[in-house]
Amino acid sequence: MSLNYVFEILPSLFQGAWLTLQIFFWTLVVSIPLGIVVSLGLTSKIRPLQWILEVYVWLMRGTPLLLQLIFVFYGLPIIGIVFQRYDAALVAFILNYAAYFAEIFRGGFQSVSVGQFEAARVLRLSYWQTIRKIIIPQVVKIVIPSIGNEVINLVKDSSLVYVIGLGDLLRAGNVATSRDVTLVPLLLVALIYLILVGICTLVLRRVEKRYSYFK
Repeated sequence: MSLNYVFEILPSLFQGAWLTLQIFFWTLVVSIPLGIVVSLGLTSKIRPLQWILEVYVWLMRGTPLLLQLIFVFYGLPIIGIVFQRYDAALVAFILNYAAYFAEIFRGGFQSVSVGQFEAARVLRLSYWQTIRKIIIPQVVKIVIPSIGNEVINLVKDSSLVYVIGLGDLLRAGNVATSRDVTLVPLLLVALIYLILVGICTLVLRRVEKRYSYFK
């Protein structure tokens, strides 16, 4: 493996990795808060809202993300809803991961003792104050391992955007492999993914340690 060749293809791989990181970042930033909101709706007593959200979660978790990407980019224009490639990828990823996060947070909310809410009422805290100051800190501690698994999956799932023609990390590696007839680009792609997953793992461990005082 020539180092000159490695340095020659690294810029294109880093450019693809930058797109991968953008999709990863914005999906997390939007889907986690959206997942919390959806989980609150799933545990609410408003039956029509609960039913609609249950159907949404069922659809997102019951169909492959790859199919959802294809539907958002190629299917929605049939009814007049058109997204650019990058926007279509973000919409599909956010909707998909928000559904998974919603189920994770729903389980976290249901694991918190009802006595926590009753104690908050005694202290005359409003519903949203109770959720924000008492319940969510406990729920975060409970769901961190499950959230961590989804975060790591997101790093790898981002490679699916190739199906709608986005130049992510894996696509950059495939282009170089096809052009130069060598597996070196794919080995470098694998190394970059391993580094990204390793960084995420370290950050998640720090977060778990940060919330260890709830033990």
